[in-house]
Amino acid sequence: MLMNKWIGLLIGSILLPGMVSAQDRSTRDALRFNLNGSGSHYFQVTFLNQAWLRYVQLNPGSTIQGRPYDNTFDIGLRRTRIGMFGQLSDRVFLYFQFGMNNFNAQTNLDSNRKYSAFFHDALCEYRLGEGERLKLGTGLTIANGLSRFSQPSVGTIMTMDVPVFAQATVDQTDEFSRKLSVFARGQIGRFDYRAILSQPFPIASNGSTPPVLSDLSTFSQLGRQFQVQGYLVHQFFEHEPNTTPYMTGTYLGDKKVFNIAAGAIYQEDAMWRSTSNGDTLYAPMAHVALESFLDMPLNKERGSAISAYAGYFNTNYGSDYLRYNGIMNVASGTTLDATNSITGQGPTYGNAFPMFGTGSVVYAQVGYLLPSRTDGSPRLMPYAAGTFSRYERLNGNACDTYSVGINYFINGQRAKFTLDIQNRPVFKVIEGDVRASERLNCFTLQYQILI
Repeated sequence: MLMNKWIGLLIGSILLPGMVSAQDRSTRDALRFNLNGSGSHYFQVTFLNQAWLRYVQLNPGSTIQGRPYDNTFDIGLRRTRIGMFGQLSDRVFLYFQFGMNNFNAQTNLDSNRKYSAFFHDALCEYRLGEGERLKLGTGLTIANGLSRFSQPSVGTIMTMDVPVFAQATVDQTDEFSRKLSVFARGQIGRFDYRAILSQPFPIASNGSTPPVLSDLSTFSQLGRQFQVQGYLVHQFFEHEPNTTPYMTGTYLGDKKVFNIAAGAIYQEDAMWRSTSNGDTLYAPMAHVALESFLDMPLNKERGSAISAYAGYFNTNYGSDYLRYNGIMNVASGTTLDATNSITGQGPTYGNAFPMFGTGSVVYAQVGYLLPSRTDGSPRLMPYAAGTFSRYERLNGNACDTYSVGINYFINGQRAKFTLDIQNRPVFKVIEGDVRASERLNCFTLQYQILI
């Protein structure tokens, strides 16, 4: 009987979402079923798809399936997700997310393109006391320290994409920024906090061949150390939602939010490198960040709003650590080698650039939701973002990326188009010296649907 009830609820929620009671207007458009009369106990299903069309100027030497190209056009799915979560009782909450990321023509090129989807989250949480003061949870989760962009709600981001460098170990010792963790989080007064103890995955299980031990710091392949993370936010105006660990990108003027926050990640002996006499040296991974987030209406009658963020990150992966990363990389190889290209972690071809490294990063973004009629018409939100990085390995060369774009909201974040232009740096090696080269562009059109 219980199984039949759940099957009926699932079918009803998918086929007849309009059956949610009229008085519950805040959730009537959600695929949500109430488990009690008041709706305080519920189960909800979400769907997200982000399709990208891109024209990319490729890094020097890039090849696609064995042939050299200077530029290319690309079609891909940045994120495709199914989420399921619910407040099953006053104290019991669970969250699951299943899906795939970065699916394009180069996905699993030498393997099987069908092996891409996986569980992102599988989280069990228990609330102690009243309100949102303390929640204890465990499982596979994105609950992180460091930054709000280390645990972003990707369906509500303002720019084309999140600043991925803030997901410090993404796809190295985690599962797309998720880790097996135990955590405490909650809101006390004006403070939102989270403290996490994580068990990182071995670098050898990330699907790529681990780099050989050298004088450049990389993730250690020996031993196992737990990772400690913390994040503390002071909220000056309205409280941000605390239902899930995910943090909203922009509220489109629906809330008045101004926060300052600090975060940190620390793992003992996470990194290693060799010395000239053959010794192996271990070093901790230690990151800290300070940030501020503003998202508020400017003119409620006309619907205008502003969203802005600024953050400083000090990232320490050990001596001379540097990792290239290209989001949903459009290329598959390179004709360059160590004599004319930077060696280290990550492919240097395609649309990749130095995204992670030992050094410091300043990231800022700002967007303006243009005034509009109040009849549900589509909305426009232009934005600009910049990442200003200084990494040890680049010998003083700045590694700055810039993005400008505009969102066209058809139905808020549920259905939107985003047009983005990104300008990124290129580096080359001349007689052993790292030097900045030309800058290249990427033009992206995204269509997002979120239920």
